[in-house]
Amino acid sequence: MNTRKSSLFDLRAGAVDALHLALKTADIAALQAALQQRFDAAPEFFAGDAVVLDLRRLDDDASLDVNALATWLTGLRLRPIGVVANEAQVGWAAASLPRLDSHAAPRKPPTAEAADSSRATPQPGSAAPGTAPPSARSGATAGAVQPQAEAEPAHATLLIDKPLRSGQRVYTPGDLIVLDVVSHGAEIIAGGNIHVYAPLRGRALAGAHGAEGARIFSTCFEPELVAIAGVYRTADQPLPASVMGKPAHVLLDGSALRIEALKLK
Repeated sequence: MNTRKSSLFDLRAGAVDALHLALKTADIAALQAALQQRFDAAPEFFAGDAVVLDLRRLDDDASLDVNALATWLTGLRLRPIGVVANEAQVGWAAASLPRLDSHAAPRKPPTAEAADSSRATPQPGSAAPGTAPPSARSGATAGAVQPQAEAEPAHATLLIDKPLRSGQRVYTPGDLIVLDVVSHGAEIIAGGNIHVYAPLRGRALAGAHGAEGARIFSTCFEPELVAIAGVYRTADQPLPASVMGKPAHVLLDGSALRIEALKLK
């Protein structure tokens, strides 16, 4: 056997950055309806992302057509890459997708005390310690798409000094600073914080990989949609007069978004 190192490739251990879809029901019709609502709110937010189907919260004798669900998720422009299942679920969880992390215990949501402690001194850009049930979140629809809670490397801040027009989309894994208008129909996404020193009229999604301490700032707050770590608020919910068209910032408070006026003087 030739064990010499090849100059054409390397084989190394690594980690895959993927979303975890933690299923709480085997009712595929109900899952599809709930997920469709979630993705209709921000169709580009998870487009092209890899996703792992986590079945461990289901009953061991549940019955779910994993292949059918994976095919349906592909239609939402997600890329199913594997399943996580308990040993007792192997009989019905068999699918074309490979099993991943089969012996790992399911993650439990943080207690109220832990959640309060984690937000007492928020750290922008930090990875989420856990995820609250999406159905309990303000502006969010039911579903269980959860960004994988892994430490993210430090990323440089991206600066945009030109207006963003309808149809334009900007993404950065770190913080994002925009010095000109974000027009209706434009979308800005950041793994960390978002700062818009101009009118924010399009969509702003901070903490894209689960950073619950991320925030959104704008000197003229008029967004179509804002989101932090997957918690959404759309223009269907009218903004109070104290922040509409004025300097404001958005943060995640427990399982809901909180919007506050900024005092710049």
